[in-house]
Amino acid sequence: MRRLAQAAALLAASAAAALAAGPNELAPLQSGLDYHSFANVEQFRVTHLDLDLRVDFTNKVLFGTVGLEIKRLDPRAGQLVLDTRDLDIRDVSEKATSVLGALSKSETTWVSRPFHLDKADPVLGSPLVIELPPLKKTTELIKIDYVTSPAATALDWLAAPQTAGKHHPFMYTLSDPIGARSWIPLQETTKIRASYSALIHTPDDVIAVMSAKNDPKAKRNGEYSFVMPDPIPSRLLALAVGDLRFKELGSLTGVYAEKPLTAQAVKDFADADAVLRAGEKIFGPYRFDRFDLLVAPSSFPLDSVAGARLAFVSPTTLLEGRSPVVARSLAQSWTAALVSGAGWRDAWIEEGIADYVERRIAREVYGAEREAMDHALAVKSLRVELAQHTEKDQALAVDLRDRDPAAVPAALRAGKGGLLLELLDAKFGRERLDGFLSALFDHFSGKSVSTEEFIRYLEESLLDRSPGIVTREELAAWVSGPGIPAQAVLPQAHGFESIDAARGLWLSGKVPARKLDTRAWVTPQWLYFLDNLPATLSRDQLADLDQAFEFSRTANSEVAARWFLQVIEHGYPPSYPPLERYLETTARRSLVTPLYAELMKTPAGAAMAKRVYARAQPNYHPQTVASLDPLVVPAEAQDDE
Repeated sequence: MRRLAQAAALLAASAAAALAAGPNELAPLQSGLDYHSFANVEQFRVTHLDLDLRVDFTNKVLFGTVGLEIKRLDPRAGQLVLDTRDLDIRDVSEKATSVLGALSKSETTWVSRPFHLDKADPVLGSPLVIELPPLKKTTELIKIDYVTSPAATALDWLAAPQTAGKHHPFMYTLSDPIGARSWIPLQETTKIRASYSALIHTPDDVIAVMSAKNDPKAKRNGEYSFVMPDPIPSRLLALAVGDLRFKELGSLTGVYAEKPLTAQAVKDFADADAVLRAGEKIFGPYRFDRFDLLVAPSSFPLDSVAGARLAFVSPTTLLEGRSPVVARSLAQSWTAALVSGAGWRDAWIEEGIADYVERRIAREVYGAEREAMDHALAVKSLRVELAQHTEKDQALAVDLRDRDPAAVPAALRAGKGGLLLELLDAKFGRERLDGFLSALFDHFSGKSVSTEEFIRYLEESLLDRSPGIVTREELAAWVSGPGIPAQAVLPQAHGFESIDAARGLWLSGKVPARKLDTRAWVTPQWLYFLDNLPATLSRDQLADLDQAFEFSRTANSEVAARWFLQVIEHGYPPSYPPLERYLETTARRSLVTPLYAELMKTPAGAAMAKRVYARAQPNYHPQTVASLDPLVVPAEAQDDE
């Protein structure tokens, strides 16, 4: 429970800081500075990590060592500062010789170095300060022995009964946005990238996989080796340990999943190779060897998380037919692995490009009409999300100083940033925009870019070459202004027209629900049908829908969430038991948060929400708990705990 409370407190502190901070209380923002890291990257830069970690399910900790290969930029610097959160640092030593290499248990040339942890910050954790004598040599190797906390915010530990297979425990990491420091002492900043290698020790009955080169044929012997040769940002560091199976999807793609989920994952992600080929049309040859997917446990709080070579996806994305999460995961992983924002204020650059590229891939693989429907629903959700934030936080380049980067959802920046790219597509033509994107990734590949650098590059490469098509003032309105600017190019989803007609026939009483021809409907059409039901529906009408389409028992998590929202809004008791089961077994934040929020609007609903939440909370990830606690648990109750 401490880890859950800690995560909630972290976001609460971030929100409080945001509300308390006035417009004149912070110093002028420095472009390109990462305000969410203690690391002194102008003096030292970590270029490679070498992990040797043991997974302890009993105590819910990782313990072992990390070796940091460091480039010394300032020979006069006497302190190396790293980012940590709740780590028990046991020892720090420096390799005495000048020859660098992988960590070795037989190595004897290590010299202990003084170190200390400075005062913890509620958002950033604690800086680890290591004393290093000034030296002229340009590279060093530091070894740190440490143990993670059972409350580590990036580590989720599931007992066997909480998994799909029910027989083996499961552990996975969620480093994004700044959680890597809770399981590795490192320079967790968007300013740098590092390659890594790892040796992970596990119980013999589970396997380990990482966002690196994985061997799907590795024997279950409790020891797994990994190499990630490409320097990546720390938020892409990922590890999962569980009873996983691997199935190939294509020559460069595959899926890891627990046995009960494998067959459905193979079916839903069958387009992975086609998705990869479509991506190569935009970016050129794929640069990261393989693109595999891992189906995370049900506690996973997001629909997907980027990862070069291996992306994590929620099991709630299964049973959507040809799942668009594959295109989303590839676009996010590819973009994040190629270019990063210089700070979290600049994250919109990679997020917005990924959002646009996802749609380009989806059009190629799933068809323009399916993509238009998905995008139309996403824009509707974006408008709702924007309305829930201040005008200041509706900007693309949002100032997140003194707050957790998660205080403003990535989906907000991605959705609005993607619309900016759609505008450029419409105004300058797809061929020119593709040329711009290809040149951008070649120019900034493996680097971090600030908002100002990106705008300057965009102006020089595109805007200034065709003056007047998109003005600098219009661009500034997107980057710094609120809402969706008036010149946005919005999707036209003609696939919804037949849904409107079918809904109209049913509402008029001319056709019962079971007589509607829904055989060709895909997920976005079902969502649109449910989203646009009138505010007044009788119990008989709800019963007619549920009997015809079995919404209360659907395995499609997206459709179920929309149905249960109708159940709550209209008060339909026959679906309350399946609603409670859904809330207890689904932890994806975007699906369950609206349901709890709607329940809390009435006394009876609030009683149900609190009762269910008390049972479900142990199965939720800390990020989900951080969103739900302020909704469901009164502040005074949290104080009592």
